Amino acid sequence: MSAARTYRVRTYGCQMNVHDSERLSGLLEDAGYTAAAEGDDADVVVLNTCAVRENADNRLYGNLGHLRPVKDAHPGMQIAVGGCLAQKDRGEIVRRAPWVDVVFGTHNVGSLPALLDRARHNAEAQVEIVESLEVFPSTLPAKRDSAYSGWVSISVGCNNTCTFCIVPALRGKEKDRRPGEILAEVQALVDQGVLEVTLLGQNVNAYGVEFRDSGAFADLLRSAGRIDGLERIRFTSPHPREFTDDVIDAMAETPAVCHQLHMPLQSGSDDVLRRMRRGYRQERYLGIIDRVRAAMPDAAITTDIIVGFPGETEEDFEQTLEVVRQARFASAFTFQYSKRPGTPAAEMDGQLPKEVVQERYLRLTALQDQISWDENRALIGGKVELLVASGEGSKDAARGRLSGRARDGRLVHFTAADGIRPGDVVETVITEAAPHHLVADGVLLSHRRTRAGDASEAGTRPTTPGVSLGMPRIGVPDPLPVLTTGC
Repeated sequence: MSAARTYRVRTYGCQMNVHDSERLSGLLEDAGYTAAAEGDDADVVVLNTCAVRENADNRLYGNLGHLRPVKDAHPGMQIAVGGCLAQKDRGEIVRRAPWVDVVFGTHNVGSLPALLDRARHNAEAQVEIVESLEVFPSTLPAKRDSAYSGWVSISVGCNNTCTFCIVPALRGKEKDRRPGEILAEVQALVDQGVLEVTLLGQNVNAYGVEFRDSGAFADLLRSAGRIDGLERIRFTSPHPREFTDDVIDAMAETPAVCHQLHMPLQSGSDDVLRRMRRGYRQERYLGIIDRVRAAMPDAAITTDIIVGFPGETEEDFEQTLEVVRQARFASAFTFQYSKRPGTPAAEMDGQLPKEVVQERYLRLTALQDQISWDENRALIGGKVELLVASGEGSKDAARGRLSGRARDGRLVHFTAADGIRPGDVVETVITEAAPHHLVADGVLLSHRRTRAGDASEAGTRPTTPGVSLGMPRIGVPDPLPVLTTGC
């Protein structure tokens, strides 16, 4: 028998793309492909793309240019392009890079194996873009990247109309997954030893909008928290406009839910927020932060901020800096505004010169780095529980350190000890701080071996064949089950 064809999936962009890539890997393995060994050329290379940033196009076509001579040297190699940029550019990709074999969109991830077969059989490129979701990606087989943590999608798409964002046009309107399906997938992961799940959606706290249940997301957090063996629950990303106090209560009252919140700000200026069409203002945003901290004083709050939105004045930017000073974020993802064709903001007056945006960006990052450093220094001497990670802080290996994530999401490098594996849980003491990480040298208080650690040591990863029977009924809810396990 001939050897199985090999594949490699390259992922760009957000957590939703990471989740989709796990499904793409699962689909290919289900179709008989095997993952290419590190350093080997793959028979199939899949580029799962993002379209949010201005340089996304350049990055894609640059990578495709590098792949062309590799393909020329390997007859039979196939290149597939999927994700948001594929949904946007469609046949343009094959026109600009005719050596691409398959283009598929965000709504038909499950079509990849068939499209690859059809491209080989017909000896011509296959471009298939559909306009609406047919099945949730979560119902497809998956090859998980981690033995100890997993992404679980609760919805896809977005109903917001932010003027800078192209995602709704590429991912479509929000479609909510049935609660029973979500909890079944979480349970399946826990049964395989997973300790941590991240509930994923473009706007997670709008979950339930399709079945008109404004409390659905808080109920989902509480129900997931009752699953025995699930130690950590995270979610990303919420939206300030729909963020409600019942979610804060669920976070504070459910032990498994981590006291970590990623709450995008985008701008501190009410005028800019209005032109961004964000649906909230500075006072509401800071009120959410205050209520979260009142309920969970130890909460680590992170954010997204865009600098240089069209028409942003120096006064507008100073308002953003003031919100950053008041909110005292643990960290922030900061972006210089970039035009995305097809968005209202791209056509707005007042596009700012690059040098103005760059100067403001540097002032913002300097302020946030100082706040992050101050907040991290305040943790020195405190105990911290870490879920040992793989592939993070590898440069510290020479210093005899491993890395892990605290319950609040902070990255901690700590002194290694015999027998500690990715997926195990340790408790240690913080000894040093930097703006973007913490250090715990020399004090290991405890080490708990876990089934996730066993799986990491054995080199196995959770695999899920999909948790639905047949086609899911998109938008039709199951009642949240009453789980009898857990506390």
